Amino acid sequence: MKLLVRNLARTTTEAELLAMFQAYGSVQYCTLVMDKETGASKGYGFVEMPKPGDAKAAMKNLNGKDIAGSKIRVKKAEPKPEAE
Repeated sequence: MKLLVRNLARTTTEAELLAMFQAYGSVQYCTLVMDKETGASKGYGFVEMPKPGDAKAAMKNLNGKDIAGSKIRVKKAEPKPEAE
């Protein structure tokens, strides 16, 4: 299950994001979205967890949690709409 993680502190690293979610199960991949111009975090990222049960537990426990002074939001990532 692919999760969208928003409202991350700009200082949060990919390793920290990974560790947050690994507490709830195995993580297939995790990525922070970076600004192409500055190379700085845009404050959101994606985490893919192979087991839906683990992903739901992570979503339930991490959504609204205060991480580095920011209340993060975790929800199921919607597939990108197909370009027409």
